[in-house]
Amino acid sequence: MDKISVNKATKNGIRALSRKLLKMLEDKNSQLYQENVAKFGIPEEYAKKAFSEETLLEAAYSGKAVFYLALENRCKVLGFAQTVQRDAGTVELDRIVVFPEYARKGIGTRLLARVVKDETKKGTRNIIVNAGKEEAHARCFYEKNGFKPLKEAPIDASWGRIVLITYQLQLQPA
Repeated sequence: MDKISVNKATKNGIRALSRKLLKMLEDKNSQLYQENVAKFGIPEEYAKKAFSEETLLEAAYSGKAVFYLALENRCKVLGFAQTVQRDAGTVELDRIVVFPEYARKGIGTRLLARVVKDETKKGTRNIIVNAGKEEAHARCFYEKNGFKPLKEAPIDASWGRIVLITYQLQLQPA
C-alpha cells in the first residue's frame, strides 16, 4: 500500500464512495452483500437506496452527518466512516466500513482515530455506536478501541428483529 490518508469527504468523494458501494452490492457473493443484505435479511432496494449518491449527499449536506474517507494516494477509496450528530454532546458513529481487500491493515483504526480527533476538538463528550449482537468482529473492534457497552436491546427493523448492543466512548467527562 502506498500513502494512505483519512479526510473528510468532498462531494466528489461521496459520489465515488456511492459508486463503489453500489457496485459491490451488485455482486451477491461480495462480503458487503453477504454481511449486510443476506445476513440480516435487509431488502436489496433498501440497501441500494441507503448507499445511493442522493441519500449519501443528502446526509452529508444536512449538517448533521460527516463522512470520512480512507484513501490510497488520494484517489482510491479503501473504506469510510459516517458520523451523525445526535445532540450537543453526542455523536453516533453510524457506519465504519473497510472494504474487504483492505481489511486487517489498520484502516478502520485510522478512520476511528480521525473521528475521535475531530470530535474531541469540537468538544463532543461521547461517541456512541451500535453493533449487532451477532457482529462479533465489529464488537471486538469497538471494545479494543475503548468503547464500553451501555445497553443491549432488540429492535424491530422493517426486515425483522435484530439485537443491537450500544457502545459508548467517553471523550470528556459529563
